[in-house]
Amino acid sequence: MLYVIAHFLRDKIPWVWDLVDVLNSALFQLRYGKKLKGFKKFQSVSNGFIVKPICEVPTEQLVEFFARQPEEAYRFFKPHGFDQISIKKFQRNKAFLAYVLIDVSGGFNEFQSSKIAGYCFNRSFFHGKGFRGRMVDISYRGKGLGTMINKILNEVGFGIGLRLFETVNKDNVASYRSAMSASNVKVIKELEGGDLYLEILKDKMI
Repeated sequence: MLYVIAHFLRDKIPWVWDLVDVLNSALFQLRYGKKLKGFKKFQSVSNGFIVKPICEVPTEQLVEFFARQPEEAYRFFKPHGFDQISIKKFQRNKAFLAYVLIDVSGGFNEFQSSKIAGYCFNRSFFHGKGFRGRMVDISYRGKGLGTMINKILNEVGFGIGLRLFETVNKDNVASYRSAMSASNVKVIKELEGGDLYLEILKDKMI
């Protein structure tokens, strides 16, 4: 129900969704701020990569990352706007736990946009639920990064005490496989258009 309401507000009444976002961010910070600050290190990151929260990444480089992805990458990935205004809003949102996976295997230059290998988030709510999402850069596909990113999201989500959920379309084979290989899941409901509404279970985090 929450998933349906959230998407209705976001798509049909965006100004209400913006107000909900602001309130949720404040309440989430009150409930989970200390736990999040106490989360120190990701354990699932392979050698040659680092993880950075998007608030520490220049906005224009995130815009460039999204701009260079092919059109087909957005067939199933439409969580938010990809312009500077939209991204700046999420960089300020305390409940939007978003990160970039940065390839530093060729030398450490963490803000070189061509080295951003992936983007991921837990869109979180103060009452204790989070919704996973991810995108792997076109040049890094087929390297197992989707599975690694899912594990990263599990670590921080479960680490601060959230229940995690996700929607995966059955036609999105790569995303479906990475979700299954990184996590034990429970199918809650099959939605319109072939989307599966999944709950991510804690007993296969790493």
